[in-house]
Amino acid sequence: LAPNLYQENYNKNFIEIEDFGDDTIFKIMIKNKNNKLFYFKKVIKILNKIQNIKDKSIKNFKNKTFTIPKYKKEVLVKEANLFCEWYLKKKLLKNDRNKFTKRFKKITKSLSENLKLKNNVFVHRDFHISNLMLVKNKIGVIDSQDALLGNRAYDVASLIDDVRLKTSKSLKNKIYKLYIQKQKKLDKKKFKNDFEILSVLRNLKIIGIFTRLASRDGKKSYLKLIPYTWALINMRINENKIFKDLKNLLVQNFKGKIK
Repeated sequence: LAPNLYQENYNKNFIEIEDFGDDTIFKIMIKNKNNKLFYFKKVIKILNKIQNIKDKSIKNFKNKTFTIPKYKKEVLVKEANLFCEWYLKKKLLKNDRNKFTKRFKKITKSLSENLKLKNNVFVHRDFHISNLMLVKNKIGVIDSQDALLGNRAYDVASLIDDVRLKTSKSLKNKIYKLYIQKQKKLDKKKFKNDFEILSVLRNLKIIGIFTRLASRDGKKSYLKLIPYTWALINMRINENKIFKDLKNLLVQNFKGKIK
């Protein structure tokens, strides 16, 4: 399910779409803590359907052709740099910030160049259980306006390493296996490499975004999610030698965050 368009007057900034209610899968999982895997199985099925979308261009409601842009590596690096633009301002002195940013950009560029899979699947780009709704026993998907054609590991990483919901390493591994089992032609080694890189880059971006939401927009509640975001980065960064330079940089500047 995706929200239906009911009516619009886009030129006057007006659009009316279907309301899926208030029951996010996140809320349901918080209430039913023992039932998480049951819902994650359903979510993985939804993700498989999304990744099987073949249309690269569509007619929008203005009867104009919209072509889905590519999730270029330059965009990934730029997004990761939100960590420097917003979080560093609060944590490091100007001279230290400049040194850190220079090294950080070089390292994240190198990580992006080490991605193995093609940018050839529909990527929701914010695929986590707060953007999935229970609608009459079906799952509805919202917040897809930033979708791009990208790496199939991206949405899997955002689902499994979701900063809003704390899950055990055991559950994360089960969800990962659920996805892998359905991918007959997938190169598992390449996928694991990309999954880990994209998880780390995404969560560095998220720390920057959450800091921006707090400092620019006054949404302080996002700050409480940053410690778990660091924990997720720490977990992934210690699983792959490819993160050696990034780990050293973070350890030097953020003691206690990365171990």
